[in-house]
Amino acid sequence: MNTIKPLEKLNVFSFKGVQMRTFHITWMTFFVCFFGWFGLAPLMPTIKETLHLSKSQIGNIIIASVSGTIIARLLIGRLCDTWGPRKTYTALLLLGAIPVMGVGLANSYETFLLFRLAISIIGASFVITQFHTSIMFSPAIKGTANAVAGGWGNLGGGITNMVMPLIFSAIVGFGYVKADAWRYAMIFPGILMLIMAFMYYRYTKDTPSGNYDEIERTAEQKSKTDYSVLKDWRIWALSLAYAVCFGMEITFDNVAALHFVQEYGLSQSTAGICAGAFGFMNIFARALGGIFADKVGKTYGMRGKGLLLASVLLLEGLGLIMFANAGNLTLALLSMIGFALFLKMANGATYAITPFVNAKNVGLVSGIVGAGGNVGGMLFGFLFKSENITYMQAFAYIGLIVIAISVIIFITRFSEPKKALELNLA
Repeated sequence: MNTIKPLEKLNVFSFKGVQMRTFHITWMTFFVCFFGWFGLAPLMPTIKETLHLSKSQIGNIIIASVSGTIIARLLIGRLCDTWGPRKTYTALLLLGAIPVMGVGLANSYETFLLFRLAISIIGASFVITQFHTSIMFSPAIKGTANAVAGGWGNLGGGITNMVMPLIFSAIVGFGYVKADAWRYAMIFPGILMLIMAFMYYRYTKDTPSGNYDEIERTAEQKSKTDYSVLKDWRIWALSLAYAVCFGMEITFDNVAALHFVQEYGLSQSTAGICAGAFGFMNIFARALGGIFADKVGKTYGMRGKGLLLASVLLLEGLGLIMFANAGNLTLALLSMIGFALFLKMANGATYAITPFVNAKNVGLVSGIVGAGGNVGGMLFGFLFKSENITYMQAFAYIGLIVIAISVIIFITRFSEPKKALELNLA
């Protein structure tokens, strides 16, 4: 079989070639996964009323919504190295669609919590997205490609906050009561996931040269996952960074609509639009982080990328503190846009470094760093669960934590790799 090299440039307007076709299907699939993963979040004001949920129970639901992803991301990284991203993504979509469409059967806090936990495995889709994109593009453009794919996929978190309340309202308009409308609304993201499972399996390839089975890569790769890489402190530093940027992103996706309803008295639809503005920043902000990281890397190497990541984390933390102290809705929205910009840039900058830490174990490293994001989201959930801490105070505490992590990233030495970081595709 002819060996096809990873692309040297990213032309987002092109669909030609296996690399660009896979790139576009990958980010669109990740986009759809957010509808399944966070489709319930903007409907929580109604669900809270329907199931008579307390603040503590909502906190547990927030924690559950990201907890299953932690283990799933670690497993998914290994599966990408062995099964290949094509089969792994297809299986995840098919499996994840079941609880997404089945959550409407929940009639109590306990059953809803279990469904929310099952749905959380969908978050592992991010690892496959970044792994697959890393294979399709050369090191010089890898950070940008990862950031664009991840950012456009994460955009689903914002669009979900805007669209799901509209679907809910449309179902109510057909004569269904609100207590049933949120249940039927979740069928929509489940169907989208099934469609993307077919698209992914049919129209993508594991590598530019073909699927693992076709190029006999699977057997070769089974012996290549080296768990000694876990001794590398840089992996854990990046996990901490991702815990406070992506971890904060999924936390905010979970609580934003409910926060705007409770704090500023907005309707569910209006709160969804405000929360959606946060996610909508992904259309360019995460890509911006990857682009800047690639440019900085060309001049200042990996150390420069690390300093960029530390800087945007610091600004994210300051923005969160400003959001926590906003006295009115206007200031809250302005500060939200501010910290959203730097948070999403930090996401992109983190994964502009991650593929270069250990080129032979990209799946494993991506899985660990990705899992760090969900650990952060889970731990932040405990702040929003507490009866003694307001949502505003929780945002302020998280801001201080982000600033502390930025200092850790600043002092971490992200050295240059010893060899050219081309993935072994043959």
